[in-house]
Amino acid sequence: MFEWLGENWWALWLTLFLAFAVVEMLTLDLFFIMLGGGALAGLVADFAGADFWLQIVIFSVVSLLMIAFVRPVALKHLHKGPAEQRTNVDRLIGQSALVMEAVSGTSGLVKIGGDVWSARSTDGTIDAGATVQVTRIEGATAVVASTAENSPR
Repeated sequence: MFEWLGENWWALWLTLFLAFAVVEMLTLDLFFIMLGGGALAGLVADFAGADFWLQIVIFSVVSLLMIAFVRPVALKHLHKGPAEQRTNVDRLIGQSALVMEAVSGTSGLVKIGGDVWSARSTDGTIDAGATVQVTRIEGATAVVASTAENSPR
């Protein structure tokens, strides 16, 4: 078995690629697929007749380059899109909320949809009953700002 593997390194690279692809499907982190790309580069290097040590170098370099340059761009495009495609708490960003308890820079409560969230304001104290807009979510706290109709003129 080991003798055959020593003559057919392509089988190792193909197995590594498939293993990385399966792990990527489970994690959806776009990390292991970059390693899979490196394994495919090692496979191509084997078919080109490169020595095994060179195949390992090619695998390492291609994997690192993909993690450093391709993954950030892919993640940016993955998280980009219209509001109706966002999921979980990302959907709340940009929605209006009703202030249930005065919101200051450190505390308060707002109702977003049907849920009550702890909140803090980016622009001073906002009284109960006002309508605000969710600018971001930090953990379990909604960061809100006054809407145009609530702003002092």
